[in-house]
Amino acid sequence: MTTPNAVHHMAISTADMKSQIAFFSDVLGMSLQGLFWMHGVPNAWHAFLQMGDASFSFVFIPGNEEKETVMGQTHAGTGAGSSAPGTMQHIAFNVDTMEELLTMRDRIRSRGVPVFGPIDHGLCHSIYFAGPENLALEVATSDQVEHPLDNQGTWIDADVVALAGISSEELQQYMAPASYEGQGGTVEQPDYDPDKPHLAYPKEAYPMMLKMADNDFKTRPEDRVPPSLSADA
Repeated sequence: MTTPNAVHHMAISTADMKSQIAFFSDVLGMSLQGLFWMHGVPNAWHAFLQMGDASFSFVFIPGNEEKETVMGQTHAGTGAGSSAPGTMQHIAFNVDTMEELLTMRDRIRSRGVPVFGPIDHGLCHSIYFAGPENLALEVATSDQVEHPLDNQGTWIDADVVALAGISSEELQQYMAPASYEGQGGTVEQPDYDPDKPHLAYPKEAYPMMLKMADNDFKTRPEDRVPPSLSADA
């Protein structure tokens, strides 16, 4: 069965690209791999930093610098803070061992950034700290834990299941999703259903977009050429 098997990249909005790159490169040791114009978005640009086999990305779109950070709404501020539904509450990066977790704590502190932990959560050990523009950050490891996450319901709390309004039948479905083998990419775009999630494109354009052929969304050939290999390099 095909399912997502990792995060390919996570993109965070920024008004100060250089500060974010400097922090994630120097403080966390992530190598800068890409810094280029965003395809199809006028005057927008983004960065990609290496995070193991995945990437961590920052996006600058004109107007970002005019938007206000509001704790409790746009940002949680800490791993225990609240923020608006659909926003990122905090980010937890992975390391494989406790030794690496303590090394990360040393590195972060050596750059003058306060770090709290490790805290033993039973399923992971975690350290907590802040990043530029009020990011709430965590590094965690599943090494040396007593009860790692599993598919047997070890970390399923019946009280929280009830609080979420999940029935016993739904719980079983969520813990063991139905398999799907695919149809070779031939499934057509569904008709508009207001009860389903939708990207926030302009209302006047969205119905037309739903009718477009998949090939119409392919990037221009020039967008697929890395900056270092372009004719202007």
